[in-house]
Amino acid sequence: MSLRQFAAAAVVTATFGFAVSPAHAVTEIQWWHAMTGGNNDIVNRLAEEFNASQSDYKVVPTFKGAYPDTLNAGIAAFRAGTAPHILQVFEVGTATMMSAKGAIKPVYELMKDAGEPFDPKAYLPAITGYYSTSKGDMLSFPFNSSSMVMWINKDELKKAGVAEIPKTWPEVFDAAKKLKAAGHDTCGFSNAWASWANIEQFSAWHNVPIGTKANGLDGFDTVLEFNTPLHVKHLQNLVELQKDKTYDYSGRGSASESRFGSGECAIFLTSSGYYATAKSTAKFDFTSAPMPYYPDAPGAPQNSIIGGASLWVMGGKSADEYKGVAKFFTFLSDTNRQAKLHQESGYLPITKAAYEKTKADGFYEKNPTLQTPLKELTNKEPTENSRGLRFGNMVQMRDVWAEEIEAALAGKKTAKDALDSAVARGNAMLRTFEKTAK
Repeated sequence: MSLRQFAAAAVVTATFGFAVSPAHAVTEIQWWHAMTGGNNDIVNRLAEEFNASQSDYKVVPTFKGAYPDTLNAGIAAFRAGTAPHILQVFEVGTATMMSAKGAIKPVYELMKDAGEPFDPKAYLPAITGYYSTSKGDMLSFPFNSSSMVMWINKDELKKAGVAEIPKTWPEVFDAAKKLKAAGHDTCGFSNAWASWANIEQFSAWHNVPIGTKANGLDGFDTVLEFNTPLHVKHLQNLVELQKDKTYDYSGRGSASESRFGSGECAIFLTSSGYYATAKSTAKFDFTSAPMPYYPDAPGAPQNSIIGGASLWVMGGKSADEYKGVAKFFTFLSDTNRQAKLHQESGYLPITKAAYEKTKADGFYEKNPTLQTPLKELTNKEPTENSRGLRFGNMVQMRDVWAEEIEAALAGKKTAKDALDSAVARGNAMLRTFEKTAK
């Protein structure tokens, strides 16, 4: 993909300007991110701690909206020649960033050029593999990696007479019906991130493909195939349960997560990275559990795939600015800092040492909630269906997939027709991306 093609990869309706700052002895490093709530506070604190640790560089974090908004803002700024030094991009934007040669500075090159110590093997392989080339070269820096978990309001389940946390989808449906009968009229259960929950994670957890070529990891000439009988059965179940709000659709992104914190939805599937916000807002006893599965699906559950985001370094900056970015990444990789970040945010520790320290400190014995995503990711050795995914135009495709899910839930299409259409429309978008990426 050329620089011009990268700049045109997203539709941006706003005009982005920038202010010219007077010269400073301190080199500023602009960091655009998408963190909200408790995680926004953590981002600001990390920047403050780094800035206080030395006097040569100042990291300036700026919230740019939800993940798609932040990616679009970065693309627009690149086109205008005002890109930030660091851009947080969610995992499904990886293919777009990987193909944008010249628009990015690969992390392995950044660290080498800056003379900063850097060993990719020090990071958790389940995370780094997602952001590396087939040769193992890391292109972006893992920051807030997560997986999808099922959040449980233990108080409300107990009131509804649900004795055990559900493990399978039939058990979730049964518990949701009891919750609804006990007063949860608007939501027996729900989920954020419509396509991540019901297509991407659902497929990996059941060891069925989203697309060929190991879900695109082995080539951009991948073909989608998530319209199998299992996928259709799951969507049809949601359609039936939506009719009386035993299941209630909660949108394409994460804005609906407050439905759990408010107590409205006592069973809610979303990112493990929701932990910091849940901890600060929920006024009840809660925990997380692995995603449910269909017990008649062969081999289920398999393993989950990562979500969250990584930090991409934009091209065209000075050597001194890149040195500052590299030092910041070294700062973020510190074992104690990573362990603390994991324990406070719910995001995964990115280094092996931070994970081992957290275990050795006995943290998980008191806080089992934070080990749930790690258990999911390591539940079984990954297969071609569960290593991850890397589809071009993924940000736009997610909207298409969600649009079709919404059509089925609204009774405008059958579950099969909706998924057939999602696959066909998605494949057309993949072929467009394949042409520009060559």
